[in-house]
Amino acid sequence: MTPTERTIARLPAHLRRYVVAQDYAAYTPRDQAVWRHILGQLRGHLGDKAHPVYLEGLEATGIGAEAIPSLDEMNEKLSKLGWSCVAVRGFIPPAVFTELQALGVLAIAADIRTHEHIQYTPAPDIVHESAGHAPIIANRRYAEYLKAVGRVGFKAIASVEDQAVFEAIRNLSVVKEDPTASDEEIAHAQARLEAANASHRYISESTRASRLYWWTAEYGLIGDLERPRIYGAGLLSSIGEAKHCLTSQVKKLPLGVACADTDYDITRMQPQLFVARDFEHLFEVLAEFEATLSWKRGGDLGLNEALRARTVNHLVLADGREVTGKVVKLLPAVKDVAPGLSTSLARLEGPILTSRNGHSEDKPFSGAALVAFGEGTLPERGSFRLALDSGLVLEGFAVGGGEVIALSGTLAGRALALPSMARLYLTERLPSVAGGPADPAAWDRWFGELDAFTVGDGEAQARERKAQALHPSLAELYTEVRRIRESGQLAPERLEQIARASSDFPSDWLLRAEVAELRGEVPPRLSVAHA
Repeated sequence: MTPTERTIARLPAHLRRYVVAQDYAAYTPRDQAVWRHILGQLRGHLGDKAHPVYLEGLEATGIGAEAIPSLDEMNEKLSKLGWSCVAVRGFIPPAVFTELQALGVLAIAADIRTHEHIQYTPAPDIVHESAGHAPIIANRRYAEYLKAVGRVGFKAIASVEDQAVFEAIRNLSVVKEDPTASDEEIAHAQARLEAANASHRYISESTRASRLYWWTAEYGLIGDLERPRIYGAGLLSSIGEAKHCLTSQVKKLPLGVACADTDYDITRMQPQLFVARDFEHLFEVLAEFEATLSWKRGGDLGLNEALRARTVNHLVLADGREVTGKVVKLLPAVKDVAPGLSTSLARLEGPILTSRNGHSEDKPFSGAALVAFGEGTLPERGSFRLALDSGLVLEGFAVGGGEVIALSGTLAGRALALPSMARLYLTERLPSVAGGPADPAAWDRWFGELDAFTVGDGEAQARERKAQALHPSLAELYTEVRRIRESGQLAPERLEQIARASSDFPSDWLLRAEVAELRGEVPPRLSVAHA
């Protein structure tokens, strides 16, 4: 079993199905030339501008400059740092990305950008995910931060609009990377993203968490405010951004929790960046941000966040039980039930899954769930009447397993419209309300097929068209240049012939750059890397 296969085998099934094979043989000689060009430019430029661990980290994580990295080789190196990596295809759902990261697994997009997008790619690619994220992991403290910020993003509550934005971003990236996409298709994809962004009713916890991640792990600077260094993966993997970010055109701000309230635009270079004092500073900001989230605060704040999100989340009760479902209605109490909790009853829409410590106790319940707040005991079986200090009175018949029938109730003497059958939970407090199901693996087993992530037909076809867009004659020229480079036999006459033949493809500057370097007309781009 290869190192990558061992990594995949350790993943739970609900994460494993997002993984794809790297298929190293599918990378073309032009793909390899794209990698060489970017890594040569980046290593030459970033030697004295990136965090000091950057160049050392490239070696420590198995990332060379001459060829696209093999994930097997990366996993051999990463394992020594307590990390691993898997290949994925393009954008994956945020909850999957953050859960993988919390587990210490880098999700690396298997594709590589086209030479048309060599300065900056609209889609995740192997340059960004490997040469951007992996090197700084060589710093132990930063590696711990990546896991911690991944866990926070995983726990944050996302809204239905967040899902619409994710789908629109993924669609736009696919369309922009499709060489056959028309101007109309690109405009439509852009308009779809704008409409999805405009649909937001509020800024969710998940959106704020993604902003914190963006301004630190993706676009973070570190050190002295006047002379910072680069550590963010988005800056380390983009030639244009790496050259632009340290200029006076970009405003440098001290990193603080306010960055979570600062929006960003993925389609343009950022007008401002945040500078961390050091890697310990990242933990200070993360802790301050984390303290504002529902999974840390629970109570009314968490219930209201889950209510307006309209998504599947889970409530953690005082006895440790976790109730997964969609919060659809809240009833206020006559008096506070507990500090930070003035709700008498929360209604959740099914399916409902009960778990403890992230492990489900039984199969999902298809009906509604009611969580009543206050002191009381629900009998396992038989008739019951509960009168809670919140002013809530519930009556019905318990049939076992928390399920009740013939349910009726009043709040401060007013009759309530309650489901005739439901699953009923009692709790004195609500310590936490967190994003997504408490047991993602069980939820996926029961419902994964309904919302399974697959590479859609449009995305698969776009990848195929991208591969076919390279003219066969141009592909052969790249193949020969790659062969000459690897053999070490320069063949001046043949290089002259290739240079002349390249004039048939005037827009393909990369081939001419490769030939010019081999002919000694320009300095090797990788000379700095070997200094």
